[in-house]
Amino acid sequence: MRFGNTRVEFLGGRAGCLTMLLVSIALSILLTVLLNVLL
Repeated sequence: MRFGNTRVEFLGGRAGCLTMLLVSIALSILLTVLLNVLL
């Protein structure tokens, strides 16, 4: 997982991928809720 020039490692392997997937899903839901509240 890379963000710009910094390389971020989460646990490594399958667990890391799963963690990143869960984090991105949570962020998407949070963003949607925030947009609905603002609009």
